[in-house]
Amino acid sequence: MTLLASSPVEPQADTLTNLNGPHAPNSWGAQPDGTFHNPVLPADYSDVDCIRVADEYYAISSTFQYSPGMVILRSKDLVNWHIVGHAISDITQIGPDLNWDKMNRYGRGVWAGSLRHHAGRFWIYFGTPEEGYFMTSAPRAEGPWEPLTCVMRGAGWDDCCPFWDDDGQGYLVGTQFAPDPETGKKYNIHLFKLTPDGKALMSDFDEILYQSQGSEASKLYKWNGLYHHFFSEVKPEGRVTMMRRSTTLTGPAEVRQLNHVKQHPSTGEIGDREPNQGGIVQTPDGRWWFVTHQGSGNWEGRPLCVLPVTWRDGWPIFGEVGADGIGNMVWQDTLPVPGQPRTVPQSSDNFQDSELGPQWEWNYQPRVEKWSLSVRPGWLRLHAFAPIQRGNLLKAGNTLTQRVFGCNGVATVKLDISQMANGQAAGLCQYGGRYAWLGVVQEGGVRWLTYNFNGTATRGPAIEGALMWLQTSISSNGSATWAYSLDGRTFTPFGERYGLEWVNYRGNRLGIFTYNDDGEAGFVDVDEFQYDFEGPHSCSPHQSHRS
Repeated sequence: MTLLASSPVEPQADTLTNLNGPHAPNSWGAQPDGTFHNPVLPADYSDVDCIRVADEYYAISSTFQYSPGMVILRSKDLVNWHIVGHAISDITQIGPDLNWDKMNRYGRGVWAGSLRHHAGRFWIYFGTPEEGYFMTSAPRAEGPWEPLTCVMRGAGWDDCCPFWDDDGQGYLVGTQFAPDPETGKKYNIHLFKLTPDGKALMSDFDEILYQSQGSEASKLYKWNGLYHHFFSEVKPEGRVTMMRRSTTLTGPAEVRQLNHVKQHPSTGEIGDREPNQGGIVQTPDGRWWFVTHQGSGNWEGRPLCVLPVTWRDGWPIFGEVGADGIGNMVWQDTLPVPGQPRTVPQSSDNFQDSELGPQWEWNYQPRVEKWSLSVRPGWLRLHAFAPIQRGNLLKAGNTLTQRVFGCNGVATVKLDISQMANGQAAGLCQYGGRYAWLGVVQEGGVRWLTYNFNGTATRGPAIEGALMWLQTSISSNGSATWAYSLDGRTFTPFGERYGLEWVNYRGNRLGIFTYNDDGEAGFVDVDEFQYDFEGPHSCSPHQSHRS
């Protein structure tokens, strides 16, 4: 394996600062005093993996049914991140159920993956629960990424990770979460050998490394001549991080628990939201960090956190080291690399570029001929066509989405609705397992303001002008309100308060949509999408309607 950092060195003393609990919802990321607050990204960047290449850090996050798939982020300090792109431009390479005319993979699709830098290239391996293991590689994180290669076809596999040993031999570790055909046991962690090109498994090697309840999220590392197999499993108190350490890849191995999961003494609810899956990296100054997601999802999803790593007796411990030698959650610490500019993932967009910004992901693979950035420069055109199920936003193709942030925020979209057709609906939406949207429905040549909650519509006044602005205000308590404007300045409340939710392993999504229950007719043009949110000291929402 090509290592990008030195072997772990035992620290002289613990230097982290911990708080008694999580910060206020709007306190996250880099702070003016040289510290950072967890989460560093309070948005749905789940199933994260992270590596360092030279002085930059790269992370990937699962995207499930969204396209393009497998988002890629870059940072100089592990706290300030921006999106550089995606690894999968066409998710129908995985299977037809991920296309706009099927939309049959909610909660499935691109699950957790692993990112590595080997032989001068970036490599991503990931699993889909129905289709199997896939891989792609690229010379740069921005791409171009190769078309997907199916490494292993089959259902019931997840959370794979490649590893190249010092002799150049590649391996792939992954979990069979479905029952083993011979033993009936679930969550068997297998080790396979890769072919020299990394695109297939060798048929003569398959070893089971470990099996326990929920054992998955494997990563392989080699430090100080020892193989370290990092994974997570489910114990009675919740999901915790684990590590196996051995002189050979296949063992025998020592096993140790690395972090705690706290429970409320009276309710039994899991606290600290189970930091469990991620990547272990070292900064150039020799410090070590665990980049992880919060495994128990909330309405914003499973946010990204960074925990300090302390090495004791050759074992990494995540967070604040307890008296028992096991780590506890840390909500505040000094910045891993000080002095970097404040950066957050892209959100707002004026659609001036020739390509969509990397913050956008379609709900399923889009119908390409039904959207354009070129036909009206500076605007996004969305053509309407019939959803798979009449009137159902979750079955409407070409819904353009992005993540919400788990703090107070305001999202506003400006639309030209002058070319809508009868039967067409268009607007601004939020959804999880349910959905809500505020927009316009045209019937009999009249365009009506409409609020729709999960298929139940409330009609407002007729809209006569060509332009309108739609707005949703998100509260840090996980609820949203709605408003509209005909001049972009004065907003009028309309619709009910909507409760954001966590479902299908995903957080709530913001989206722009149009569809036509009567067929393929009509379009809307999107001039601007503005999303402002509170959080790091340099970010705050603009003035707008709040109910």
